[in-house]
Amino acid sequence: MGWDYFAGIMHYLIPLPVVLPLFAAGVKLALGIRWPRVQQWLSVISLALVLVIGAALMVGAHMFGPQVVAVGGWEAPVGITLVADRLSALMVTVSAAVTLAVLVYSIGQGMAGKAEVAPLSVYQPTYLILVAGVSNAFLAGDLFNLYVGFEILLTASYVLLTLGGTQSRMRAGAIYVVVSLLSSVLFLMAIALIFGATGTVNMAQLGERLPEIHTELRLVLEVMLVLAFGIKAAVFPLAAWLPDSYPTAPAPVTAVFAGLLTKVGVYAIIRAETLMFPGTQLNTMLMWVALATMIMGILGAVAQTDIKRLLSFTLISHIGYMVFGVALGTELGLAGAVFYIAHHITVQTTLFLITGLIERRGGSTSLDHLGGLAKIAPLLAILFFIPAMNLGGIPPLSGFLGKIGLLQAGVDVGTPLAYTLVGASVLTSLLTLYVIARVWNYAFWRTPSEGTVAEPGTVLEDSEDDDTSTAALGPGEAVGPSSRLGATSTVDTPVVTSVVLPKSMVGATVALVAFGLAMTVFAGPLIAYSSDSAVELLQRTPYIEAVLGGSQ
Repeated sequence: MGWDYFAGIMHYLIPLPVVLPLFAAGVKLALGIRWPRVQQWLSVISLALVLVIGAALMVGAHMFGPQVVAVGGWEAPVGITLVADRLSALMVTVSAAVTLAVLVYSIGQGMAGKAEVAPLSVYQPTYLILVAGVSNAFLAGDLFNLYVGFEILLTASYVLLTLGGTQSRMRAGAIYVVVSLLSSVLFLMAIALIFGATGTVNMAQLGERLPEIHTELRLVLEVMLVLAFGIKAAVFPLAAWLPDSYPTAPAPVTAVFAGLLTKVGVYAIIRAETLMFPGTQLNTMLMWVALATMIMGILGAVAQTDIKRLLSFTLISHIGYMVFGVALGTELGLAGAVFYIAHHITVQTTLFLITGLIERRGGSTSLDHLGGLAKIAPLLAILFFIPAMNLGGIPPLSGFLGKIGLLQAGVDVGTPLAYTLVGASVLTSLLTLYVIARVWNYAFWRTPSEGTVAEPGTVLEDSEDDDTSTAALGPGEAVGPSSRLGATSTVDTPVVTSVVLPKSMVGATVALVAFGLAMTVFAGPLIAYSSDSAVELLQRTPYIEAVLGGSQ
């Protein structure tokens, strides 16, 4: 027993973040619409177990180094390998925490099991498949398995994005699918070329073979992968699809998409740039991309009057911080990027969930139709204020600590472009504070008489032609800023504003706010863990030896 026993069972735990959600999804599909309460508990328990397993993988990867399992007993590089190192274990843990909270939130909203157009038999299995795809992408030890993870994400996310079948959602879903397919085709072409050039798709073996091929060919392969991953990460100029796609979805779906899915793309960029293409020639280009992503994203946010679209643009801008850390290619830069990814997944998801509560209480997410929420819903105001300040980088919160680490990394590099990015990072942070303060002033601070807040009990419906149509959602899902009281609904599922918000929705949001604060309270150990992860990424040897010499 003891630590030796724990080390011995680690390889049994690695597949479970993928297997458990898929198993639960299969059971739920078999049950259909029977026993909805049991099915809800099955979903919650499966994701809670994934969270516990993710934490165990973090401990195991930190104490014993990268952990590997060969699926089906076929050893690397021939077989499929799943690898849990410090970075992937952290990503699995954070993603499990936010997906669990979003699931509980969606149950409280009534999206699952009550609305005819989003029945339990569709929403929850699809959501669990999405979680399995995310976990598979984080744990994948070869490029083709990573591609499979992305495709699972695409299939599940398209279903979730178009729930309700309204015109705006189908249009947004079509755009999302076309862009995602373009990325997937580019990724698949890159995999084929890489296999043709090296004879393998195993990432550890690619780390050994890619440096040996022609420099020009290696650069082409690297550019293709970075482009494919950049589309998924929503970096500028490949992010135009995001603000028009995410805000149309139901609040829980928007939250998990915005908080998590783009980070899968960033994670893939980190893997490519550290493991397969060390000493990359693209660092300068990535720094320019980071600069443009930060500036263009936050300028887009400044121009918005709808909270969902505003947060979508801040999401794009803060992806620039992560790319900045990766592009620096230093230990401090990578550590800052890893820490900031974990922080941003949590905070961005929390803010979109709170936006759903605002919509539920005030009847809109348009700043022109809100006001006085600090007085009429003080708990909602507190829940918004904490993660909003965290996103803006107010000390001593985790957002401030992550940004300080990235700024220090930029100063240490000391090139003119690095200093330019340091200045852009500070400007982006200040403009983030500005847009967050504007939301606070309009939605929470000004008197209700200056806005047009819907009264409690107001039935909100909208037209199929509205840009932010939310017709046909489950109880608790309010309409967007272009909604109209009494408009014709294509499906008879009215939404009613309420003073008392569902306990599950509030509880899940409170839990994520607390999780974000925990990252501040335990920032010391998390920063140390991120630094160790950066060292491991730059060394490459522990990962390569674990996969090629220590597969279980």
